[in-house]
Amino acid sequence: MFDKPLAFVDLETTGPTVTKDRITEIAIITWDGEKKEVWSSLLNPEVAIPPFIEQLTGISNSMVADQPLFAELADEIAARLQGHIFVAHNARFDYGFLKNAFKRVDINFRATVLCTVKLSRQLYPQFHKHNLDSLIERHRIQVGARHRALSDTDAIYQFWQSIQATIAPEQLGAVVRELTTRPSLPSHIDADIVDQLPRGYGVYFFYGENDLPIYVGKSNQLRQRVLSHFSSDHTISKEMSISQQIRRIEWEECEGEIDALITEARLIKQLQPTLNRQLRRNTEFCSWQLKDQGNGLMQPTLVYARDLDLGRQDQLYGLFKSGASAREFLMQAIKDFKLCAATLGLERGGAGKPCFARQLKQCQGACTGDESLLQHNIRLVEALTQMKLKAWPFDGPALLKEGRVHHIIDAWCYLGRASNDDDIASLLAAGKPRFDRDTYRILVKYTSRMKPLS
Repeated sequence: MFDKPLAFVDLETTGPTVTKDRITEIAIITWDGEKKEVWSSLLNPEVAIPPFIEQLTGISNSMVADQPLFAELADEIAARLQGHIFVAHNARFDYGFLKNAFKRVDINFRATVLCTVKLSRQLYPQFHKHNLDSLIERHRIQVGARHRALSDTDAIYQFWQSIQATIAPEQLGAVVRELTTRPSLPSHIDADIVDQLPRGYGVYFFYGENDLPIYVGKSNQLRQRVLSHFSSDHTISKEMSISQQIRRIEWEECEGEIDALITEARLIKQLQPTLNRQLRRNTEFCSWQLKDQGNGLMQPTLVYARDLDLGRQDQLYGLFKSGASAREFLMQAIKDFKLCAATLGLERGGAGKPCFARQLKQCQGACTGDESLLQHNIRLVEALTQMKLKAWPFDGPALLKEGRVHHIIDAWCYLGRASNDDDIASLLAAGKPRFDRDTYRILVKYTSRMKPLS
């Protein structure tokens, strides 16, 4: 029926993380339509097996202590799988673990993959559950100890024999060809989603078991980006975690790049997805503000967002998440530009007395009068310039046109999208939201496209 023979595979591992955990047992049953070959082995994972895994599988640390390493059996395992369709239940898990195990011994393993969870869903859509226990019950499969590699592999093999005996060869062949040629998706995701995903700008949401997303992302090619998560999940730990947890995908189409960037940043803060690390918190932050202390002396003063009308002030440098990070930046700038910490008010010193850095010849001498305050001020501004915040260039709100909508912005604060004058009036009446560091960083790049709202 098929161009290639089948290799039914199951693994037991020390845990669920493909890049960290290791294989403790492997079983392979090969089938060419006539001949069945069975092979299995325990493996020494070279790491400890956690107690709950021991309890689940019955495989203990003492059982694997004297077993071969994967590296010792890699060539034999590769030879058994070579030229076969790789068949497993929730195949992404087993294939991902094996691919990474082979990679560690410099073997580039690739195979055509057939997932029996997806196969069952396609052939028996009337059933809600397609886990291995459900298949065993439904197809009256005889098994030994569950969660042992050989028993579970044999259950998958028996499932295949059952469907071969009850499903027309033409239908089974068509379904297998579809599942092995379409873009790879996690087992719980309906393959029809591929045809529904838009190709343009948008924000996508990956959901787990509940109504809160586990991950939010954006792209200018939404369909391609979503599928890319699943093509790399066997090499990237976060992608594997997404594949294991995901139950459904939703999306929101956007007018363009700005819309997608702003929407993603806003929703990550609002929804707090567990797998998004960046953009999640809108913490209180601070900046350095240059102030004239009189007599031509400029000194940086640490100011906090809560005390400012951010976006409208000039002479602000940096958006730091804490006073400690702000001071760390400034001390590095002092060192790099040979500034005087005493002149800047950051170190105690008497009039005309050299600061500590001056004694080490790491200060140009503003503290001792060997450098003028003007020269010191110039280098201070130069040191801070890379972190200078752009002051809002308009007297009031501005609009930024993108596609069919206008983005309404005031002092770098994003008010929302508007399609007509009534929308604009409503957004202005709602008031300006809190200044957001990520929104500022997005919008400042598009200043030249903004127009004042008249």
